[in-house]
Amino acid sequence: MLIRSVVIYLFVLVVIRLMGKRQVGEMQPFEFVITLIIADLACIPMAELAVPLVHGIVPIFTLLVVHFFICFLSRKSMKIRYLVSGRPAIIIGPNGINYKEMRKLNMNLDDLIEALRGNGVFNIEDTAYAIMETNGKIAVIKKANIEPPTREDIKVEIQQNGLPVNIIMDGVLMKENVNLTGINDEFIQKCIKKAKIDKIKNVLLFTLDNQGNVFLQGKNALQYYSFQMPFDGVGKW
Repeated sequence: MLIRSVVIYLFVLVVIRLMGKRQVGEMQPFEFVITLIIADLACIPMAELAVPLVHGIVPIFTLLVVHFFICFLSRKSMKIRYLVSGRPAIIIGPNGINYKEMRKLNMNLDDLIEALRGNGVFNIEDTAYAIMETNGKIAVIKKANIEPPTREDIKVEIQQNGLPVNIIMDGVLMKENVNLTGINDEFIQKCIKKAKIDKIKNVLLFTLDNQGNVFLQGKNALQYYSFQMPFDGVGKW
C-alpha cells in the first residue's frame, strides 16, 4: 500500500503539472471538475489493494488527454470556449448594480459586498466596474476620484477610467465588441498595421478603451504595442 500510494502520488503530481500552473481559485469550471475526478480516482487504488494499480492510472491519463483536447478546442473556437468556461459578466457598471446578471450567476448582495471588500472597496459608490471573471473571481475598477493619490486632491481634471474592450482575441474578431465601440474595419486595419501585423488572424490580443487607448500584440511577436487612436466612440461606454 505504501508503494502504491507513492506511485499514484507521483503520477498525479506529473499530471497536475502537465495541466498547467493554476491555483484552485483560478481554475476554469472544466479544469476544476477534472481535478476533482482525478482526486477521487487516485484514492481507489491507494486504499483498495484488490484494485489493480493500472485501473487508477489509465482513467487519470484519459482525463489528462480530455483536458488537453478541451484546451485545444477552446483555443480554436470562441464558441466552445464560452461553452466550457462561460463569459465574464459586468455586475456593476455606470448605471449601478446589474441585478439581472447577478441572478444569472446565483449571486446575492452579501456575496457582492464581500467580494468588493476583498478588493479594498467598502462603498459601492466607489466602484466604476465590477466584473465576474470566468474563474469565479470578481475584478474591480475603482472610480478615478478615489484612487490614491486622488486627482481631485491635486486639482487635476478627472477623466473616468474606461473599461478596455477585447476587439480581437486569438485571431478572432469580436463582432459584438466592435459594434459596442462603434469602430469600423478601416480603424481596425490601421491599428494592426501600426503594430506591424499583416492580418487579423495573426493578432494575439487587441483591446481598446473609451479614450482610444489601444493594446496590440501579435501571436508570434516578442513585444506589444500601446498607443492612442482617435475615433468617434470616445467616451461612449
